[in-house]
Order: sequence, then structure tokens, then C-alpha cells
Amino acid sequence: MAPQFETFSSADANLVKSTCQKYGLTGEEFSELHRRCVAAKSTAYCPYSQFRVGSAIISVDGAYFNGANVENASYPVGTCAERVAFGKAVTEGHRKIKAVAVATDISPPASPCGMCRQFIREFCELEAPIIMFDKDDNYTVKRLEELLPLSFGPEALPPPGSRSS
Repeated sequence: MAPQFETFSSADANLVKSTCQKYGLTGEEFSELHRRCVAAKSTAYCPYSQFRVGSAIISVDGAYFNGANVENASYPVGTCAERVAFGKAVTEGHRKIKAVAVATDISPPASPCGMCRQFIREFCELEAPIIMFDKDDNYTVKRLEELLPLSFGPEALPPPGSRSS
């Protein structure tokens, strides 16, 4: 049986306001993440699956980064939208991400894949909201810790250079 989750209309200002209060976002941040992840879908390169995914993230400093999935004829070589957005952020010096948004052309909303969840874990607190939009602009939100329970993160490893040979 598929897990149950509630979806909300992004057109309902009261629901969006409640979501923002619960997850520590402003209305402007939510709207910008929504706008950017939906727009990012149009830049997806997905000739094989035809499954467009757009992602947008906001750093704790308020900087936004977008990404879209990029496929390859050798399927495992493709890159998910979330990892594209995070790669942009990290290479521009933003390693602490406040929130993640993804948009797809299906309903209900799709969540980040397992590999992306672990990638997100490297740069987000476990309480970070992951906002998932469907083709009708309905959304659901889960905290990273809900999508990746019992996770393994950078704090579980010894500091670089601390191990002796």
C-alpha cells in the first residue's frame, strides 16, 4: 500500500501561510521556490524518460539556485534536478541550504529519489522542508528526516585529517 500524505493547493493563501509558519519560511520564499522549480522543469533534458523535474533551493543566506534533470543515453549517468541545484549552490560557496522544492508533471507530487535524499542530507539540517509540487501546483511538504529516517550524515564521520595512518 502506498504511503498516504495530504496535498494542499498552492492557490490557497491561508494554507500556504500555515505551511510557511510551520516550516520557517516566508511567503515570498515559498512563492519564489515554487516559481523557480516549476520554471526549471522547462530546462530539463529528458529525451528518454520524458519525465521533467525542476528543483529550486534557498540557502540560509537567501540565495536561490535552480536545477533540472539531465539524462544520458547511458541511464545511470544522468543527474537529478536536485543534485544539479545543489551542485550550483555548493560550487558558488553556499553549503547550508534552508529549503528544497521540486516540481514534476505528475500527480500526486513526487519526492526526491533516494540518492538525492542522501545528497540533500549533506547540506541541509534534518528539519529542512522538502516541498513537492505536482502538475496542478498542489503540494505536500515533508521534513528531510521524514524522507530519510535514521540517516547518515557528515557529522557521523571523523573530521578530515583526524585519522592517523
